[in-house]
Amino acid sequence: MSYISFSLIYFMASNFFVFRECSSLSWILLPLYIAGNFFPVFRLPRTKRLKNCARGKALLVEFLGSTALSIALFILSFTNLLSVDTIFENPKLWIINTLLAVILEAVVFWNGMIRIFFSSEQLGIKTRIIAVICGMIPVVHLIVLGRMIQIVSDEIVTENRKIMLDEQRHSQRICATKYPILMVHGVFFRDFRYFNYWGRIPKALEANGARIFYGNHQSAASVETSACELAARIREIIQETGCGKVNIIAHSKGGLDCRRALNLPGIAEHVATLTTVSTPHRGCEFADYLLTKIPQAEQEAVAKTYNAALKKLGDPNPDFLAAVNNLTASFCKEFNNMFPDVPGVMYQSIGSKLNKSTGGRFPLNFTYHLARYFDGANDGLVGEASFPWGSAYKMLTVKGTRGISHGDMIDLNRENIPEFDVREFYVQLLADLKQRGY
Repeated sequence: MSYISFSLIYFMASNFFVFRECSSLSWILLPLYIAGNFFPVFRLPRTKRLKNCARGKALLVEFLGSTALSIALFILSFTNLLSVDTIFENPKLWIINTLLAVILEAVVFWNGMIRIFFSSEQLGIKTRIIAVICGMIPVVHLIVLGRMIQIVSDEIVTENRKIMLDEQRHSQRICATKYPILMVHGVFFRDFRYFNYWGRIPKALEANGARIFYGNHQSAASVETSACELAARIREIIQETGCGKVNIIAHSKGGLDCRRALNLPGIAEHVATLTTVSTPHRGCEFADYLLTKIPQAEQEAVAKTYNAALKKLGDPNPDFLAAVNNLTASFCKEFNNMFPDVPGVMYQSIGSKLNKSTGGRFPLNFTYHLARYFDGANDGLVGEASFPWGSAYKMLTVKGTRGISHGDMIDLNRENIPEFDVREFYVQLLADLKQRGY
């Protein structure tokens, strides 16, 4: 990305003119310095947020470049190599130049840093904390700054390409499926107030023609209770839109909830497809283990705290323990025998796995080891063997140590993962449903 640094031009010129005892000329360039700080000129991205990211990144690159030049001028000011007044010949001008350099560099640095701190989505809390801690450590702070510039630069390129791609295919409406999409959340989260469960995914789908609805059910309840809530939601959507059917995309326990809902009277006829993502169809062995090892009194204490908190947030009757017990391998074995797939509905499933525990964000980096001990390869919560269900199954991961976690599949951390664009994955998922007539 190219840009013209008026600030850098001003800084170099002001140094030169101060040394030449023509400091008044440097003030003529002051408007250019101000313009460079607030309106650096380069090829701007498509959104206001990305424009701020790009401007901040440009100023930080400028800071590194002008700092190097400042240090060089500082060193050369002790010699006669520049044919200028040295510190010994004119200490007053040397002091003025040094103070000017410090002030100008500080303005450029903080202008750029504040911009990226408040506009970048990819820096993350960890990087921001490291930046604050290492900000006063010589050399280390330059390494951290270089890393931050690289993260923001990659973000600008990735997001701009995504916007341009969506603009280019806008008229194709590749996600405009025959039936609208019902997105169903997993356990311990909500999608109807205070939290965006699916991250940047819905916006990407709607930009490509999708019509989306949400489950709007409680954060934690038994499969039976959640199924009844989802059945009522499906009837509500059908009545509101007259669409006849919906395509369901369900994450985690939401997949079990939807499978049960399809077995309720009069629901299957209104569902065209069910795509389960990261769903523990065969349960989690480590859930069985924990429920046998943790004393009942402690389980009830945790459940009481959780239920009380979620009631205040709007859940009418949350049931923490019922939700947890319905994730066990023993429950799912019985569940699968009782509720087979309903004829006429297309079932498919998607799973992912972490390659190492360090690839997951907290707390999945900790639960990964527990899940691995009982369930083998996993996504931080659910074992690989538990994912497959239906007529088609897709397993996702990436090369290296990272992998794709349970949370990555819903864009929980809004993180751009190399080799896996979660938004584009869902766009292509809906494009495939549309192509198949759903």
